[in-house]
Amino acid sequence: MTIAPYACRPEDSRGRLFNEPDSATRTCFQRDRDRIIHSAAFRRLEYKTQVFVNHEGDFFRTRLTHSLEVSQIARSVCRALGLNEDLGEALALAHDLGHPPFGHAGEDALKEMMEPYGGFDHNAQSLRVVTFLEAHYADFLGLNLTWETLEGVVKHNGPLLNANRGQADLPCAVSEYNAGHDLELATYASAEAQVAAVADDVAYNNHDIDDGLRAGLFSMDDLVDVPLAGPVFAEVKKEYPDLDPSRTVYEAVRRMIGDMVTDLLDETGKRLKDLGAKSPDDIRAHNRPVAGFSESMRANDAALKKFLFENMYRHYKLNRMTSKAKRVVKELFKLLVEEPECLPTEWRNITKTANQQETARAVADYLAGMTDRFALDEYQNLFDVQARNS
Repeated sequence: MTIAPYACRPEDSRGRLFNEPDSATRTCFQRDRDRIIHSAAFRRLEYKTQVFVNHEGDFFRTRLTHSLEVSQIARSVCRALGLNEDLGEALALAHDLGHPPFGHAGEDALKEMMEPYGGFDHNAQSLRVVTFLEAHYADFLGLNLTWETLEGVVKHNGPLLNANRGQADLPCAVSEYNAGHDLELATYASAEAQVAAVADDVAYNNHDIDDGLRAGLFSMDDLVDVPLAGPVFAEVKKEYPDLDPSRTVYEAVRRMIGDMVTDLLDETGKRLKDLGAKSPDDIRAHNRPVAGFSESMRANDAALKKFLFENMYRHYKLNRMTSKAKRVVKELFKLLVEEPECLPTEWRNITKTANQQETARAVADYLAGMTDRFALDEYQNLFDVQARNS
């Protein structure tokens, strides 16, 4: 496959913070991907919520299945655009490593509790995971990923510094790391990273529709007036009037994904042609993203998000789950900051000589790494007087 001049080439990588010999069989971006897959944080995504708490049912997405779906979309789009699909895949697989248990409910709870201690942000936490918390290698902490992969992880939503946001507004985890390893936070990330970010949107919008229908939070009839979804579902029903509901949903969702990916390819291709980029740095220096939807598809995407927000994310069943999840995270945080001697030994050792802010940071790291079921078990262990300690 011919790689575009603006694609990230492994031989031109800015390298790793800690020098290592090159692999004889894999490029640096392939090694990044493999290190992410072999990490403990990646394995734990299997038992972390996407929308539904893990034990709600085996048919719903988890952070792991979502990450794999994002990876498939990102890899395919990168290949079609002549970008480096290994880097795109690595970034898609890494983008949710910092998510706490219970989805956005868990993140909102940690944000609130960590506000006096430097805040919490899941993209910043992903950076912390891959640069510090994954402690397996003999020569360094973290995974020692390439500069390009770290850049893509931290700039998942675009530049972190701009006219309205300065150094003081950065999450602590980002500012601390960036002080010793400049990730150029005022620029956009590579085209591969931008593709991975849009692939995230494509995956979760469409698959949340699938999961919401499976859970009975809304029906196909409710989608009639929703742009993109309504016409696609109508088209499938017209072509296959006798198809059972489950297969109708699957067929419609796969077509919606196809429509969004086609639009992403067309619009991104136009932007790249107009820019005339000759290198990855031309992409970074541009004043807007090169990867994105057309104006009409952006409107469709916004309408899908609005529908899901009103009919799924704010459904009373999810509100109840969200309320319980936030309570679990908040109460665990309060107890463990006030009584760090209740932390497991390895985490307790971190807090022995720590001040209040450092203790809070360690507790946030501990909680953010939990799976849904482990958080529920810890809550029971610490608050149920009849529970057996484990």
